[in-house]
Parts: sequence; structure tokens; C-alpha cells
Amino acid sequence: MRRGQLRVYLGAAPGVGKTYAMLNEGWRRAQRGTDVVVGYVETHGRANTLAQVRDLEVVPRRTLTYRGQRFEEMDIDAILERKPAVALVDELAHTNVPGSRNTKRYQDIDELLDAGIDVISTVNIQHFESLNDVVEDITGIKQRETVPDAFVRSAEQVEFVDQTPEALRRRMAHGNIYAAEKVDAALGNYFRVGNLAALRELGLLWIADRVDEALTEYREQHGIAKPWETRERVVVALTGAPGGDDLIRRAARMAMRTRGDLVGVHVLSDEGLVGHATNRLIAHRELLGELGGRYVEVQGADVASALVSTARNENATQLVLGASRRSRWTELTRGSIVNRVIRDAGGAIDVHVISTDVGNERDSALVRPKLRLAPISRTRQGVAFALAVFGLPALTFALTRIRDSLGLQNALLIYLLFVVAIATIGGLLPAVLASLMAFALLNWFFAPPIHTWTITNTRDVLALVSFIVVAGVISALVDLATRRRQDAYRARAEAEALATMSGTVLLDPEPLPKLVEELTERFRLDGVSILTATADEGWVVEAAAGTSPPTTPPETDHLLELPDHSVLAWSGGNLGPEDRETIGAFATQVALALVGRRLQNEAAGAAALSKANELRTALLAAVSHDLRTPLASIRAAATSLLADDVDWDRAAVKELLQTIDDEAERLNTLVGNLLDMSRLQTGTFSINARHVGLDEVVASALVGLHAPPERIYTDVPETLPTVVVDPTLLERAVANLIDNALSFSPLDRPVRVEAGVVNETVHLRVIDEGPGIPQHDRERIFQPFQRAGDKPNGEGVGLGLAVAKGFVEAIGGDLDVEDTPGGGTTMVITIPLDEP
Repeated sequence: MRRGQLRVYLGAAPGVGKTYAMLNEGWRRAQRGTDVVVGYVETHGRANTLAQVRDLEVVPRRTLTYRGQRFEEMDIDAILERKPAVALVDELAHTNVPGSRNTKRYQDIDELLDAGIDVISTVNIQHFESLNDVVEDITGIKQRETVPDAFVRSAEQVEFVDQTPEALRRRMAHGNIYAAEKVDAALGNYFRVGNLAALRELGLLWIADRVDEALTEYREQHGIAKPWETRERVVVALTGAPGGDDLIRRAARMAMRTRGDLVGVHVLSDEGLVGHATNRLIAHRELLGELGGRYVEVQGADVASALVSTARNENATQLVLGASRRSRWTELTRGSIVNRVIRDAGGAIDVHVISTDVGNERDSALVRPKLRLAPISRTRQGVAFALAVFGLPALTFALTRIRDSLGLQNALLIYLLFVVAIATIGGLLPAVLASLMAFALLNWFFAPPIHTWTITNTRDVLALVSFIVVAGVISALVDLATRRRQDAYRARAEAEALATMSGTVLLDPEPLPKLVEELTERFRLDGVSILTATADEGWVVEAAAGTSPPTTPPETDHLLELPDHSVLAWSGGNLGPEDRETIGAFATQVALALVGRRLQNEAAGAAALSKANELRTALLAAVSHDLRTPLASIRAAATSLLADDVDWDRAAVKELLQTIDDEAERLNTLVGNLLDMSRLQTGTFSINARHVGLDEVVASALVGLHAPPERIYTDVPETLPTVVVDPTLLERAVANLIDNALSFSPLDRPVRVEAGVVNETVHLRVIDEGPGIPQHDRERIFQPFQRAGDKPNGEGVGLGLAVAKGFVEAIGGDLDVEDTPGGGTTMVITIPLDEP
């Protein structure tokens, strides 16, 4: 089935005319014979908008009831059953009322599109998910209803309905958008000129990007390689060379003057324009980002071709290069990159060659690259030089004995083999020396006239010149092959290291220590550390290895940033560019390990929460006995009172009613503790602190207990200073403590509640003379669902003290347990005398 097409009218703010344009488009299509229905339209009481519905068919809305109120939503089932060719659906980002089939209206529209129905809709720029935070910063209002950018981008057509801020404010002032009583508030808040201008710019930029995407797609489909100057783009070549920062700033100014885009390109190649990633190149990349540019890295053997190709792919209009710092000899032998770029660019791209001042830079490696030789050990080079210095004279001495029968040509071949052997052993430099020495020895001892530097035979001259050329070429090729072999060995070693790291990250439960150890051993570093920044601007060592691992970033000059505010720091070691690239790969694995550890911690937290939920379920199942006990007593007493076959006297009726009252109060306390514990564990209660006297708090707590007056003695003077607490939470905590003390105190010994000031704090003591609490149980009693062993079964579920401690700590106090002199337990609430 054909999927329907989506057309969206985009606006910068409410009232620009999106719904008006949508209805007009629907009516025009209906006039051309298209089957159009209005699936949902929101006129907001605007008469002009309502008039645009005209004679279009409107699908009745579906009515839903939510929280006692009635709401109207689009009836998607009715539209699917009606199956028109086009459906007009207003407010793309709308959130449906709970109970609807889909949560968001764009999901309803997606269903209509899947059914082959074309949809025309509307949306404001502030509802885009990617711009939600930006809009909040501009307007101060967080948009609750958002739509994914990808859904709008998938639309076949997006049309921007534009109005200037001044015109929109005039519409508002004329009452064409909001009711008259809302106009002044809107003009002074959301509809300020600055807000509307900023939202308008966001909308225009979004549409410009959308148009640019469509243009790029069109050029690709039609094979158009020549840039179209629809929008200025400046591409600057980044090499990491001295003076590159001036080049970037010049390109940024060019882009700024034309209001164009800035793109920095780095070509990975062995040629002179660009090289391996260096610290300077990293700095240039950071500068490019600060100036609003975008970084692109490409691979290319031919630097000029890669730069021009990238510029064309970016649809660039200008390409900025630094002036070549190659020597004349290098340009003659290897060609000029700048000239090749100008030739390849043709007339489609303007090429700017900028001369930069490198000052007194000492990093000449980037200006005039050194000759790269094969990485051969000093021992092998020493052997090769010894063979050249001593072996060639010995070979010459042996060959001169058979000179008459050997001939010059055969001698040339023997010397050539010897030079190749030296090149294989020691590389290019010993081979060059051997070639020059062999040339001289052949000339002196084998080219007639012998023992002179003159050569009479032209063929002998040609043979000797050919020898020196062939020897040099073969030496260079042997050296190149040696370098390639070493590069292959290095690549294999790096691949093995990366494979080992990947296995460590995947299989080891704690891979960070092994990763830093591997990094230290492989590169012979003095120390490696993974450091994480703390909230107080300090650093925590996550893992370390080596003899002197750094503990803070200032202790080392080598850092790589990692996720979660972490860095990889190392000290020591003589690292080249290739080593740094490998360390970058190590850092990627370390970053994966850090992310994996964070996810593992989150999973462990989820597992702990799951266990807590299981424990809570089991404990609540055990608590069911304590819930049923008071209910059983209440039901028994009520059933007795309702019985017709028993004539209860007045005293019995009072006793049964008292039982119902006591058990209901007990049940209320138990349920209250359960709810309080749940609030404490989920952190869903709020603190409303104010000045309050402790005498008022204790009096309120006693009222809720319904305890006989003779069982409680209070000594809380009214002259005590007030404390800044939440009185409701403190009252609940005191009531639980007193109730707990009453449960354990003998009936002939009252519970005492006393208060006083001690060292800038107020102490509230709840004192009982019961059996007391052993020292080893004093931490356990504040845990949920814990009851002392000698407490009668069925009286509480062990939540009173846990709730009391949680509430006291929530208001900034502390709850401790002390022994009562003579036996018993004293609960001490300590509250600081802080000013609010």
C-alpha cells in the first residue's frame, strides 16, 4: 500500500496563520476534486480561522473523560474508516488525553500516513524536541508538548508561514489571536519583540537547513558535482603547521562576512601538506570549533585531489590554503600541492592562498619534513657500515686476483649484490655509502686504465653510471620494503593490542586496572592513571599503573579526555605520532570501560531496587497479620452490636464501642506508619520549616495518642527558644517515640517527656523505664519492620522508630538512644538552634 504524504505548515509563534493556511490549502484541493476532510482543527475562537472551514467535511471528534472532566480528541478510527484522500490535522505536537490510542498526535498522523492518507498539519518551532531548551532560554517557558525533529524532517513538504514580529503584535493588539483580557499579558511576556524575532530566526534557520538537505539530495540524484553558490561555504585546509591558527581565523572572517559556513578539512596522508595528528593540529581543531566551524577528516593519497573533492562534496564556494613551505627542490620533484589544487578546482571554487607568519617556530618537522628512514636498530646499522668500510676493500682485494678473467661487467654485478646485502642489513644510509665506495673502487681497480680515475671506454662510463643509479634505486626500494614490513609488524601488534583490550573490556568485570597496566607495559611509560573530577574540583584516581602514576592533571602534560568528566593521564615514554594514535585507541577502550562500569552500577542499583521491592512485598505479606488483627476485633465488636438475639446492657455496649475505637485508632496508626515509611523511601514528602515551640509540638503529639494522662509526664517549658523545623514531621516523630515508650513501660511507671537547651541545641527526651535496649540492637531498631523480641505480638509492625528517625533527620535533627538511669530507654531528639 502506498504511504501517504505529509505536508507541514511551520510557524514561529501562535497566530502567524498556520491553521488558516492549512484550511485554505485543503479547500483548494477540494475544489480541484480531491476528497478532503477536516480530521481536527483548533480555531481558538478566532472567527476568521473558523470561516476558512467553509463547506469542508468535518469528522466528529471523540469524547473522553479524564479525572471527572470531558475532553475532545481526534477520532482516528472514524478517519480510517472514512478513508479520505487528504486529512487536515491541526497541532502536530499535541499530547492526547490519557485513554487515547496513542500518546501524541503525531503518532495518530503516522497511522493515517501508513493507511495511505495524505495529511496536512501545523506546528510551531517551539515544539521541536531539539529546540526545547533553546526556546526555554529565550522565552522563559518550558514547552511540555514536543515532537521529534525527525518526524517533521520526514515530511515531503514543509512550508514556513512567516510574519514579522511587529505584524504579529498588531494582530494580537487587534484581538485576532487571543481574547481581549489576555492581550496585554501576552504582549508583555511571550509576544515581546525580542522573543518573536528569536523564534522567527530559529524557524528560518531550520527551514534553511531543510532546503539545504533537499538541495544536496537533488544534486546527488542528478550527478551534479559543480558547486552551486546558493550559500557560501568556506573550506580551510588544516595541516597542524605553524601559523595554522592565523589561517583559520582568516577563513572564519571570510565566512562571517558572507554569513556562510566554515569547514576545516584535514587530509590523512604521508605528503607534506598534512601529516600525522599533532598537538598543534588538536589545538587548531579546538580553535575551529570555537569559531563556529565544523571539522572533517578524510583519507587520500593525493592531497590536492582529496581537498578539492571534499570541497565539492561540501558544496563549498571558497577554499583557503596556506602558502607552501616546501623547498624548490621538493616542488620540482614532487610537484606543488597549491598549483594542483588551483588546477583541479577550475573556476567553480575560489582558491585563496594565504601567507602566514610562523615566527620563530622551532618545529621544523612540519615545515620541511625530515627523511623518513626504516626503523633499523643501531647494531644492524653498525654491522652494515662495517661491511661497507671493511667488507668492500676485502672484496676488492679478492676480486683483483682474478681481474683478468672477471671483467668489469661481472665485477659490477658482484658489487651490486654486495650493496643490496648491505641495504638489507642496515638500511639506506649504509647502502648509499657502500654504493659510493663501490663506484670508486670499480673505477680505480677495474675500469681501464686501471689505477687512474679516468675512463677511456664510453661503455664503461655508462656501466658505472648505471651501477650507481641501480644501486641507489635498489637501496631505496629495499629500505622502503623494510619500512613497510616494520609498519605491518607494528599494525599487527597494534591490532593484537586492540583485540586484547576489546576482550578485556568485554570479559573482565573490572577492566580498568588491566587496561592501564597494558598501556604502561606496551609503551614503557612511567605511570598511567584514569582520573575523574569530583564536585569539589578535586580528582579521584579510578585506576593507576606504573612507578609514578599521576594523581592530578597538572602533574603531567599528556592528557586525553574521557566521558563522565574523566581523563587518561600518563607520564614518561618517548612516543611518536603513531604511538599517540594507538593510545587514542586505548583511550576509546577505556571510555567504553568507564561507560560499561557506569551502566553496571546502574544495573546493580536496579537489581538492589528489585531486591528491595521483593523484600517489601514479603514484609507487607507478613504485616497482613497485623492489619487483620485490629480489623478482626472491629468486625467482632460491630457484629456483636448488630446481633438481634443478644440484648447488651449499657456497659457492654460502651465496652464494645471502646474496642472499636481503640482498634480503629491502632489500625490508623499502623497504616499511617506504612504510608510514612513509603514516603521516606521514595522521598516524596516536602519540608515546610518555620519557627515553632517544642511545647506546642509535644501537646499536639499527645492529643493524637489518646493515652491516659497519668501515663505521661511532660516537662517542656514554654520559655525554650523556638526551633526551625517542619512541625508536622516533628510531631509525627514525637508521637511515634511516645507510643513506642508506652508500649514497653510498666503500667505503674509513667513515660516522661523532657526538653532543655544544651550547647546551642535543643534536646527533647522521651524516657521510659522498660526493659531497655541492648547495645548491639540499637542500630537495628531504626530499620523498617524490626520489633524487639519481648514486644507482644500483634502490636505494631516495627515501623514507628524507623519513621521517627527518618522524619527527625529530614528536618535537620538527630535521634539517638541512651540508657535510662535505673533501667529503661531514653530517646533523644537533638535539634540545632539555627536561624531560618
